[in-house]
Amino acid sequence: MYSIESFKKKVNMLHIELSDKQYNQYVTYYEMVVEKNKVMNLTGITEFDEFIDKHYIDSLSIVNVVDMHQVQSAIDVGTGAGFPGIPLKIAFPHLKITLLVVIAIILVGTFVFLYQKSKPKVITYETVRPEMTDLQKTTVATGKVEPRDEILIKPQISGIIDEVYKEAGQAVRKGEVIAKVKVIPELGQLNSAESRVRLAEINATQAETDFARVKKLYDGQLISREEYEKSEVALKQAREERQTAKDNLEIVKEGITKNSASFSSTMIRSTIDGLILDVPVKAGNSVIMSNTFNDGTTIATVANMNDMIFRGNIDETEVGRIHEQMPIKLTIGALQNLTFNAILEYISPKGVETNGANQFEIKAAITIPDSVQIRSGYSANAEIVLQKANQVLAVPESTVEFSGDSTFVYIMTDSVPEQKFQRTQVTAGMSDGIKIEIKKGVTIQDKIRGAEKKDK
Repeated sequence: MYSIESFKKKVNMLHIELSDKQYNQYVTYYEMVVEKNKVMNLTGITEFDEFIDKHYIDSLSIVNVVDMHQVQSAIDVGTGAGFPGIPLKIAFPHLKITLLVVIAIILVGTFVFLYQKSKPKVITYETVRPEMTDLQKTTVATGKVEPRDEILIKPQISGIIDEVYKEAGQAVRKGEVIAKVKVIPELGQLNSAESRVRLAEINATQAETDFARVKKLYDGQLISREEYEKSEVALKQAREERQTAKDNLEIVKEGITKNSASFSSTMIRSTIDGLILDVPVKAGNSVIMSNTFNDGTTIATVANMNDMIFRGNIDETEVGRIHEQMPIKLTIGALQNLTFNAILEYISPKGVETNGANQFEIKAAITIPDSVQIRSGYSANAEIVLQKANQVLAVPESTVEFSGDSTFVYIMTDSVPEQKFQRTQVTAGMSDGIKIEIKKGVTIQDKIRGAEKKDK
């Protein structure tokens, strides 16, 4: 703790030979003087190297004028902190030194100091009694709350969004229109359809003219009824072809005919009752229908918010201790004061490595009161009970000592005049992280050593 090499060199220059024991005595005496100086003001010098020079070396310098080996006794008058008498006594043990006045106080203080320093500190402990209690070991899986099914609404035709009738957060019924798609016709198809309409108009006009002439002849009984009926059929066919051509033109231009507008594929409808979670398109956006090479444009995401699940992950060390249909307690970050019941429905058969740990996905159905609104994507924690033990003898885990495969507690055997404890091997059971079951080795009447009492 102290560097005494400089001290040794200076002692050697005085031609004094000291043992390691004597050097240790000088260090001890230094510590005693410094300690006593706190209450008696014995010296103004407390730094070790300066103390050596001013007190020890100065005291021993008498050897320059006196051969201390020839001196048998000496009196140190007004010794104060014991200088030079004590340093000389340590260097020359044969000397009989009489110290007057202050040395008596120093010696008494010294003996008190050494006694207190050597006296072992009495440590007292808190004690606890084992208790009968229920224990359960739990784990927490982190994840989020989401609808069981989120339906992606996609168009059945390609085109441009003409109007959007709903927005995220609105409720929607099955069959209700969410948006309208305007078809952008292909130029070649449009020209062909328009040409067909014009030709059908010509044919229909000619058929009407022919029928009018035939009818006049028939009314005048100049032709047979058979000829009249043939002309009438031809007129109907021409009119039908004209309407078909017009309908085809409407389909090319609008995607639907006016007569079947209620069944139009241009009207994007919800396929379920639920809540609209997202409408990623706006009026003017291009959309495409799904095909072999493309999933198609999502018009809206709709979900049934009355059927919610918890989706989370659990560590591989715990996945073997859970099973489907286990009850779960769920807490949601945004609803901290509420706890929800859930039932474990799914445990993934395959783990996924995440941040160096193997995690398994789990899903649980949530029971949600009608008075509570839960939004999709809320973060949540699922508390899962892995193990239970009812009415078992338990002690705080902090009072238990684990040594290899063995477990010990310290049982009090006496408290007067000092606490005494016996190290006792016990058989431990399950732990909940705070308390641990003791199957064998203690009774409910025993007092178990706890934490060390702190001085107030």
